[in-house]
Amino acid sequence: MAAPTNFSYEQKKARWGWIFTAPGLLFFSVFSFFPILNAFWTSLLNRKLVSLKKPEFVGLANYAKILGNLDFWNSVAATAIFTVGCFLPIVVVGLLLGMAIHSRRRLNRALQLVYYSPAVLSSAVAALIWLLMLDPRGLMNQAVNAMLGTPGIDRKWLADAAMVRASTVLVYFWKYIGYFTILYITGLGKIPASIREAATIDGAGGWARFRLITLPLLKPTTVMVSIMAMIQCLKTFSTQYLFTQRGAPQGPINVITLNIYNTAMRDNNLSRASVMSVLLFLLMLTLTLVQLKASKSDDVTY
Repeated sequence: MAAPTNFSYEQKKARWGWIFTAPGLLFFSVFSFFPILNAFWTSLLNRKLVSLKKPEFVGLANYAKILGNLDFWNSVAATAIFTVGCFLPIVVVGLLLGMAIHSRRRLNRALQLVYYSPAVLSSAVAALIWLLMLDPRGLMNQAVNAMLGTPGIDRKWLADAAMVRASTVLVYFWKYIGYFTILYITGLGKIPASIREAATIDGAGGWARFRLITLPLLKPTTVMVSIMAMIQCLKTFSTQYLFTQRGAPQGPINVITLNIYNTAMRDNNLSRASVMSVLLFLLMLTLTLVQLKASKSDDVTY
């Protein structure tokens, strides 16, 4: 008769670790990993949204059509303009706000709450709020005209191509700047105060402490913020969709996600929508790997 197996403490801990992580892995596989594989398989078929016919396997023909489609490349350009216009201000202003709030001794928590509150709203609610503010009779026109002394002028926030691009960037910046500011405040809180105090004693000024101490030690936080901000910008959809539903020109803000939705739901072409989804996924994956490679390592030694 075989003797009972005696597991070591590390083996027991590893076994319970797998038991506790199994539900999360299952959830991720069903709702994230499977849809990615299904989208890739659908992109190789000729599948319509409401057709009862069995889809035909067409291989890479859908990819060739999408890559040769001018409308897709216009979406790529719109996504790139939005991402650059929103990504850089979020990272830079988030860092500056985080430092300003972290350095305050009074009202620190209150300011964090105020800046973070828009992030609690859903993207649809945030877009609806700004639709009211960007109305010709809304608050934005009144505020800009009051500052410039030009009463009664419509700035065409939702009519002009350049202004509608700026409006979508403004909405996204307003919604997410507080979230990334909190991440920077958390990163700043992890830097030991003794390091800054030692630098001050050695005669380092404010700029020198920021450049030589704060910025390098914030590297892991900056990498995380940049990756998360980039992915959020590339996934933008609700603001552009609601703006176009209220009459804004679609061309300047026809980002890839909006094009995916219209291709699937309006044109009933699931296969071509899946192609764009796969290409967007590969783009986000590539940019994330590039950012991680450029950062080299997240390890920080104090």
